[in-house]
Amino acid sequence: MLFSQVAAPPSVKKHLLKMAATHQVAHALLFAGVDGAAQLPLALAFAQYILCKNRNEDDSCNQCPSCLKINKLAHPDVHFVFPITPGKNTRVSDDALAAFRESVLHFPYLNAIDWGDALEAKQQQLAIAAEESLGIIKKLSYTSYEGHEKIMLIWLPEKMNTTAANKILKILEEPPNDTFFFLISNAGDTLLPTIISRTQFIKVALPSPETLSEVISSMCDVTSEAAMEAAHLAQNNPREAWLLTQTETAEPSQNLELFKQFMRACFKFDASKVIESIDVFDKLGRIKQQQFLLYSLHLIRNSLLFKHAPTAFSGTTEEKDFLQKFHLHVGLQNYERFSALFSEACYHIERNGNSKIIMMDLSFKINELLIKNKQA
Repeated sequence: MLFSQVAAPPSVKKHLLKMAATHQVAHALLFAGVDGAAQLPLALAFAQYILCKNRNEDDSCNQCPSCLKINKLAHPDVHFVFPITPGKNTRVSDDALAAFRESVLHFPYLNAIDWGDALEAKQQQLAIAAEESLGIIKKLSYTSYEGHEKIMLIWLPEKMNTTAANKILKILEEPPNDTFFFLISNAGDTLLPTIISRTQFIKVALPSPETLSEVISSMCDVTSEAAMEAAHLAQNNPREAWLLTQTETAEPSQNLELFKQFMRACFKFDASKVIESIDVFDKLGRIKQQQFLLYSLHLIRNSLLFKHAPTAFSGTTEEKDFLQKFHLHVGLQNYERFSALFSEACYHIERNGNSKIIMMDLSFKINELLIKNKQA
């Protein structure tokens, strides 16, 4: 992955480039930020840059054999450790490496919930077990396949149990020559102090709307206007913006039909129709559920634009036809409440809440909001 493909602030990219140019890369880096930020893509881009054979001042070449291997997450000197659900066939990360590669290549901003869904973990807890530590030590004892640096990426080290963490302290503090640890965390403050003290902290903040929209428009094949709208709706969170732009290409008509069905059922509060909509929503995967809720935010914003700033409206013909009537229910007095309700539902879905309970609660609140608007 190239630095130019990562939705992270330019300042943090420049900092990493300077470290590489001056040969001052610490032996252990902790990439930390909020859930949904670009810790993982940024660490992958830096790994690619370090191992690139023809890198320039600003980025990797993306064409040499090393870059091509990392683009497939298949470089023999880049090792991955990540949480899994221990079972008969999955005891360490290598047992789920194929699934991890597929998930990251498809969606580089995935979080623990997305990964749990990919593993069909259900209610099982993800963890990095003590057995993983032995594998880390063993892999790093080998000679580099290509005769250069070795990189160990540990994704979500906060999922590492105390025994596992304590077993890698020594090698984390004194790794073999030309070996780097990249720890990639969505909750750096929950890591053991003994881990934090042995790493150099790289804060990965959320990007500006301009930076995020530029990356999203180039990576997701959407217009710059749609990418900027996604950045604003997602409040500059790369993961949510990425999910939102996927609704532009991934069955937008399905999301529109579900939104119509749900809102009409909420307005009349037809219990059977509400339950029918919730059942349809429940059968969607976790990511598609979030996409639907983010798409709903997009429609609500367009409803307000349709009424007050029609020249700024952007949407399909089907959306425009629907909003001819629906926009009457969204005004300046209730827009923020509409947005807050769908944002809150998305937050709880992302944190693995019960989708039926979340949507039933949302239906009651939407009904109340629509009735108040009608009476007004």
